[in-house]
Amino acid sequence: MTELTAPTGREDALRAQPRADGSAPRALVLGATGYIGGRLVPRLLAAGYRVRVLARDAARVAAFSWGPEVEIVEGAAEDPAAMAQAAPDVDVLYYLVHSMAAGAGFEDADLRAAETVAAAAAEAEVARIVYLGGLHPDDAALSPHLRSRVAVGEVFLASAVPTIVLQAGVVIGSGSASFEMVRHLTDVLPYMPAPRWVRNRIQPIAVRDVLHYLLGAARVPRDVDRAFDIGGPDVLRYGQMMNGYAVEAGLRQRAIAALPVFTPGLASHWVNLVTPIPRAIARPLVASLQNECVMRDHDIDDVIAPPEAGLTPYRRAVALALGRVRADDVETSWLDGEVSGVPSDPLPSDPDWAGRTAFTDLRTAETTASAEKLWAVISGIGGENGWYSSPLLWAARGWMDRLVGGVGLRRGRRSRTRIVVGDAIDFWRVEQVEPGRLLRLRAEMKVPGLAWLELRCTPTADGAHYEQRAVFFPTGLAGRLYWLAVLPFHGFIFRGMANRITATAEATGGGE
Repeated sequence: MTELTAPTGREDALRAQPRADGSAPRALVLGATGYIGGRLVPRLLAAGYRVRVLARDAARVAAFSWGPEVEIVEGAAEDPAAMAQAAPDVDVLYYLVHSMAAGAGFEDADLRAAETVAAAAAEAEVARIVYLGGLHPDDAALSPHLRSRVAVGEVFLASAVPTIVLQAGVVIGSGSASFEMVRHLTDVLPYMPAPRWVRNRIQPIAVRDVLHYLLGAARVPRDVDRAFDIGGPDVLRYGQMMNGYAVEAGLRQRAIAALPVFTPGLASHWVNLVTPIPRAIARPLVASLQNECVMRDHDIDDVIAPPEAGLTPYRRAVALALGRVRADDVETSWLDGEVSGVPSDPLPSDPDWAGRTAFTDLRTAETTASAEKLWAVISGIGGENGWYSSPLLWAARGWMDRLVGGVGLRRGRRSRTRIVVGDAIDFWRVEQVEPGRLLRLRAEMKVPGLAWLELRCTPTADGAHYEQRAVFFPTGLAGRLYWLAVLPFHGFIFRGMANRITATAEATGGGE
C-alpha cells in the first residue's frame, strides 16, 4: 500500500523536460519544510529536477532525507535579498507558503511576501510560478485566511511571470490538518453536535493527487496563465466525510446534529479541545468550511491530464492515510509547520548566559542499561510513550496550554520511532539531535519566557550516564513568578522522569 508515490501512468508528463542545452531544469520551492512542500521536493528530485529551497532554517532542511540533495538558500520569502539570491536560473518556482497567523496584519504580511517573490521572479526571468491556493466560491464572503489565499494568487497572476494557481479544498492524507481533524473528531465523539457547515458540500482531494497536479504544472506551456480548481472525484458533506472515515476505521457511523449556535469561533474552540489541532490552526480550517467548496469546472483536465488510474476516491484516500499512520510511516505532517509566537533562536551556549537571568533544573542518573538502550527510550519520548513521570501533572499542563490558545500536549509526534530536527513532540520542538547522545527540545507552550529541555546519555564502563537539564529564561516579573509557581512540581516531574527513563531502559534488557 502506498499513499505517497506520485500516481503511475503518464509519467512522461510529470518528468523534467531538459533545457535546450540538455541540462536539467531547476525548481525553487518556497515552503519546502511544510506538509505539501516536504512531499513535493523528493518527487521533483525523482522526476529529474535540480531543486533549490528557500528556508528560514537550513538545519531543518538538512534533517530531511532529501536534504543533502538540494541547494539551500537561508532566508524568508518576504526578504528581497534572500529572494534575489534564490530566484536566478530557476525554471519553475513553487510557492507553498501559507500564513496560519491570527490577528490583524497577517493579510498584509502575506501580500508583501507574495509581491516580493513576484518581483524577484520577474527580475530573474523565472519561466513559471506555481501557487497552491484554496478552493472557494465566487459569490460569497470569504474568511480572512481564504481571502488572503485568493489575494496572493491574484498577485502572481498579475505579475510578469506566467502563473498557474491550483485551488484545492480539503486535502486528505496522513498528517494533513484536515485529515487529522476528521480523524480525531470521529474517533472521540460517538455523537457530534456540530455547526451548520457540516451540511455544506465539499470536494476533498487526496494528497497524492495534489502532488500529481503540482508536478504536472511545471510542464504546462508558458502561454497558460490562470487559476484552476482541483478536487477529487467525490462531492460530500462534511458529515459524510466523518462517517466515510468511520467506515474505513472500523467504527460505527456517527450521529451528527447540526446546531445553529456554533459560530466559527466556538467551533474552533471545540476542535481545539477535542482534537490535537491547536486553535491557531483550527480557526482558519473551520472558517474555510463556512462556504460550499466545489469545483466550478474541470478545465484543469485540458492542461494536466488526470492520473491514468483516475483521481483517488475519498474513502480510498482515507484508507491509504490510515495505513500510513498504523505503519508509523507518515512522511510529513501539519506538525512540521512552525507555530507563531514561539522562539526561533537556538539555546545559547552556557558562556553566553553571563549577565542573564536563567533558571535551570539538572537531574542525573546512572544506569546499567547500555547507551544504545537508553537512547532508544530518550528518542521515543512523548506522544504515545508519554513523559515517564506524573501523567496527571503533564496532562494538566497540556490542558492549561490549550485553554490559553497553545498547542497543548495532545499534538503527539509524527513518528513513534524516528526523530529529526524540526519535529514536533507534544508542546516541544526538536531543536538539536545528536543520535545516541543528545536530544534538545524547545518549548512551544505559552510561557512568560523561553524554555528548553535537554536529555543526554553517555556510555560508561558499567552502562550509561543520563543527564537531564531544563533551562528557562524568564521574561519580566511574570516569568520569575511562573518559575516559582512550578518549582514545587519539578521534584515530582523531573526527578520522576530521570528515574523512570533509566528504569525503562534497563527493563528492555539494557544490562545484557
